[in-house]
Amino acid sequence: MSKKFVLRAAAVTAASALVFVGAANSASAHVTVSSPDAKPGGYAKLVFRVPSESDTASTTKLVVSLPKDRPFSSVGAQVKDGWKVVKTTEKLPAPVKVGDVTLTEAITTVTWTAAAGGVPPNDFDEFALSVGRIPEGVDTLNFPAVQTYNDGEVVKWEQIAKDGADKPEHPAPSLKLTTAITPVAATTDAEDEGGTDTLARVLGGAGLLLGLIGLGLGLRAGPGKATS
Repeated sequence: MSKKFVLRAAAVTAASALVFVGAANSASAHVTVSSPDAKPGGYAKLVFRVPSESDTASTTKLVVSLPKDRPFSSVGAQVKDGWKVVKTTEKLPAPVKVGDVTLTEAITTVTWTAAAGGVPPNDFDEFALSVGRIPEGVDTLNFPAVQTYNDGEVVKWEQIAKDGADKPEHPAPSLKLTTAITPVAATTDAEDEGGTDTLARVLGGAGLLLGLIGLGLGLRAGPGKATS
């Protein structure tokens, strides 16, 4: 086996790995929620990222459900060109106290509907809400969403991920909350040594691997068997 063949095989393997990673990333493009400023007890901007996971159809409607057990006293929806937004108010099963206010009804869904076009195939858009107050005593808020395409397909992002279980196929957008920013503690000598030791092992392993690859290429590229 020649050196050229070995290098070609390695290149094909690397290219295949990149294609696989790209496909995995594409398959994991779900509707998600994030926030730059969400803190318990305060007001926050929620940003829903919506990809059109289709080669032919556009997203023309998004319905986001808000928590009913811990409702928001204030909900403002982003106004977007080319989209109509509707907020739906619903009577709560029981009164809920939010700060100094007791709510008997609350906005439970927000719907964006495209007037034309929508989110094109294989592209994405973002839809924002301004909400408050963020409930205290919880570490996660879930926002089930329904995405509709212009070919009639409806995708429900409403499965709640459970600790220790595999990620569901259609997870609900989930926002992790933090109670406070934890300052970075000074590292101890033992921690420093542990980190240095781990780094050394990683670098050593990488060097050994490269050395073995080089040795293999050198042996394969060497002279053929001697003739009598």
